[in-house]
Amino acid sequence: MSIPPTPVSGHHARDGLAERRRITAVLGPTNTGKTHLAIERMMAHQTGMIGLPLRLLAREVYDRVAGVKGARHVALITGEEKILPPTARYFICTVEAMPLDRPVEFLAVDEIQLAADRERGHTFTDRLLRARGLSETMMLGSETVRGLIQKLLPETRFIVRPRFSELSWTGAKKLTRLPRRSAIVAFSADRVYAIAELVRRQRGGAAVVMGALSPRTRNAQVALYQSGEVDFLVATDAIGMGLNMDVDHVAFAATQKFDGHQHRALHVAELAQIAGRAGRHMNNGTFGVTGDTPPLDDEIVSRIEDHRFEPARYLQWRNPHPDFSSIAALLQSLDRPPDRPGLARAPVADDLEALTRMARNPDIQASARSSAAIKRLWEVAQLPDFRKTLASEHAELLTRLYLFLMEPSGHGRAHIPDDWLARQIERLDRADGEIDTLAARIAHIRTWTYVANRPDWLHDPSHWQERARAVEDRLSDALHERLTQRFIDRRTSVLMKRLRQNEDLMAVVNSNGEVLVEGEYVGRLQGFVFVPDPRADDDQGRVLRAAADQALASEIAGRAQRLATAPDADISLSDHGRINWAGHPVAELKPGAEPLKPRAALIAGDELNGPAREAVQARLDGWIAMHIANVLAPLIALRDASDVEGLARGVAFRLIENLGALRREVVAEDIRTLDQAARGQLRKHGVRFGAHSIFMPALLKPAPARLLMMLWALTRTDVDDAFAGLPQPPAPGLTSIPADPAAPQGFYEALGFRVCGGRAVRLDMLERIADLIRPVIAARTYNGGFVITPDMMSLVGCSGEEFAGLLQGLGYRVQRETIVPRPSGSEASAASNAEPDSAASPQTTAEAALAAIVDAIAAPVADAPAETDSAEAVPATPAAQDHTGAAETAGPAEPVAPAAAVELEIWRPVRRRPEGKPARRRKPNKARTVTAETGETAEKSGDARGERHRKPKRKPDDRGERHIKGGRSDGGYREPRKPREREPDPDSPFAALAVLKERAGGN
Repeated sequence: MSIPPTPVSGHHARDGLAERRRITAVLGPTNTGKTHLAIERMMAHQTGMIGLPLRLLAREVYDRVAGVKGARHVALITGEEKILPPTARYFICTVEAMPLDRPVEFLAVDEIQLAADRERGHTFTDRLLRARGLSETMMLGSETVRGLIQKLLPETRFIVRPRFSELSWTGAKKLTRLPRRSAIVAFSADRVYAIAELVRRQRGGAAVVMGALSPRTRNAQVALYQSGEVDFLVATDAIGMGLNMDVDHVAFAATQKFDGHQHRALHVAELAQIAGRAGRHMNNGTFGVTGDTPPLDDEIVSRIEDHRFEPARYLQWRNPHPDFSSIAALLQSLDRPPDRPGLARAPVADDLEALTRMARNPDIQASARSSAAIKRLWEVAQLPDFRKTLASEHAELLTRLYLFLMEPSGHGRAHIPDDWLARQIERLDRADGEIDTLAARIAHIRTWTYVANRPDWLHDPSHWQERARAVEDRLSDALHERLTQRFIDRRTSVLMKRLRQNEDLMAVVNSNGEVLVEGEYVGRLQGFVFVPDPRADDDQGRVLRAAADQALASEIAGRAQRLATAPDADISLSDHGRINWAGHPVAELKPGAEPLKPRAALIAGDELNGPAREAVQARLDGWIAMHIANVLAPLIALRDASDVEGLARGVAFRLIENLGALRREVVAEDIRTLDQAARGQLRKHGVRFGAHSIFMPALLKPAPARLLMMLWALTRTDVDDAFAGLPQPPAPGLTSIPADPAAPQGFYEALGFRVCGGRAVRLDMLERIADLIRPVIAARTYNGGFVITPDMMSLVGCSGEEFAGLLQGLGYRVQRETIVPRPSGSEASAASNAEPDSAASPQTTAEAALAAIVDAIAAPVADAPAETDSAEAVPATPAAQDHTGAAETAGPAEPVAPAAAVELEIWRPVRRRPEGKPARRRKPNKARTVTAETGETAEKSGDARGERHRKPKRKPDDRGERHIKGGRSDGGYREPRKPREREPDPDSPFAALAVLKERAGGN
């Protein structure tokens, strides 16, 4: 039976010419040296060509031959890459890209058994039947196709080569038990990545090899494995196609794959092809399974070990002579069945599927009318789908390319527009992104690399070849870098390699505290604590620690010496009670025997020991004691004072115990018993007796307050972490903030604040508010009460309901009343001067002068809270104000009109009652009016005579509260209490006032 014409030596010969040129079939299992034999035979001829199944393998063989014959004599031809020197004599090609019109003396096709493959088999069958060398032709492959080759080409000479080494089954092994120099095989990119990640964590890293990688990336990954930097290779079945690597063991992580149509189990021959990569030349190899892959059947194992496989039943074939008279004729010719036994019509491949879809397009039908146009259509349809997109999407791209090539042009034959192609490549020229993103870009750029290598499709094909290759190289380098970063732990692989070689490891600690072993990061020294790299598991952690111990010991000893002599400024205290040095915590505060004497607990491992540890401990204990003495100097001075005695010593002790502040009501009885001399002892040390608190204003500054809060936190025994759950402290300068309801009791008090209502207010601001309230109440302008003024609210930065809640928290109550305000001091003076008979007597003048002195002394009370006992300050009385006004007014004044009654919210302090007795309540339905003439209060009721007895005059006591003179606070009468005789405080402003009074009386 005749064979279709075949181009041989540049000419189309008669049928049967190719068949009459005898070929040699070199068959056998893997590791028999078939490819090596063919390369050596080719280089023995003046010219030669070899077709290889993979672009990756073609690049590997090209590099080998170019190294022997010189790059100017060797060409590389694949669908995506062409290196074609003018003087080329040897052509290294993929099987699909073999230029059969070039005459060569030697021609070989590798992996000829792929002629039975559903996708690519028809191409290998065509080369088997039609590709010949002038002097020698060699087909390389498995013995599975021997019978079919003998049937199709009876004159073939067969050479069977035995395997150089033995291949044996070792069963199933866990990933952690796989021997070094193992290749782990999976059949999807996701599975390959997952296994590589697992190998990195457990064994230090793996190289990755897949058919979808560019040659540049694949070569870089293989180099990592071949150099011994990593001991494991994770790959797809791409390694089964002649990639030569030093693999000792092949572990199947799966024995099924998706072949483009269905998920199926691998044939025995396919398993043997992959397993045969184990063992190179004379080194024996092993194979097995890993992960959750079940072990192979004994029969399959035996056939792989003995290289016994089922013969191929037929080879795939497609008509190599298409009919280009019409699109229909082209499709019909490609669908023609073979007319020889042993051949089967190939299933519809990607190129035929694309052609079928393109033929339905009306624009294609209009353009493809000539034989040349239809031939061009078939060329475009054969562009591989590197992107692995939907068939319809791939057909759309091919349609656009074809229409570009068929557009009429004034420059002769049409080409793909440069600007359009530039935009497609520009979108891909980005090296950012992760592995999947870069792999997708490489798949896309391969399409344009293929297009650029069709010289009749572009205006300047060499320019676009360089441009596309440059982009692919950049993407390949970036992908190799991402693969290496993700799947190779260089640190562990270096350590394991050195340990296997019994070499000492060089370990150092750099200036940043990084611990490096053989230049690889293994952890960080933070202060005196070594923090290992969390990526290392337990086994690796022990290896790393052993390697780093020597460097750590010397570095920690040096750090201890530097800290022991470090100046105070180099040490600091954090808000959470940690002592920091050189940017790292070296100790933390723990409760001591006294609140002001905490202890420093070292943060260090066992590496800090002996005298070095003792020196560091002594240095930090001394620093914290000095730090507290400097920042809390007033409190420390009060603690150590020798001039505070008696009852004052008791109050001082309670102040120190409560870190410098006490609520006045808590120590009210103690304060009442203090005479002026005792109070003077405390005032000398900065203690202020306020209306609401006994405190030390100097401790309200940010630095002391922050430290006091830390010392208070250490007293918490109800929590494991003393600083856990604490709210954010007030920012420096704030006088009040909204109180956090979740704050633990005592938190704000430790900071020098007091919670009043919903706000926390600084203690000195509360006293300034009391200083504003006290004279108003004493003047009885609002019948013993006061109204809120902007000055009060401005002190704490709040108003409205917040300020009202603050006052209620301080013990004030509010009532809405109709009030006729009393005239102020100046108004009273004016009214007094209007009377013609009134004259200032010497006594009145002396009283006015004395009142002026009182005003001069009392005025600084609000401005110097640290020096004045505001609860004991006596404001100027209305009489004194009247006299002062009289003294300052020259001449008669106009009469003052009575003030009009207004309705106001009046605030008054809540009276304290003896325990067990309820407070009296006023009837809310009776309003009161204060008359301007008498200052008496009358109830608005049906009884016109319903005037009430005037209340006895009241004066402030030591607590800033007011009691009824000669009566009881609950309305009952009692004998007036005889005032206690107290010695005057010589430092009090009222002592100076007494001296002035005595001098005035003497005069």
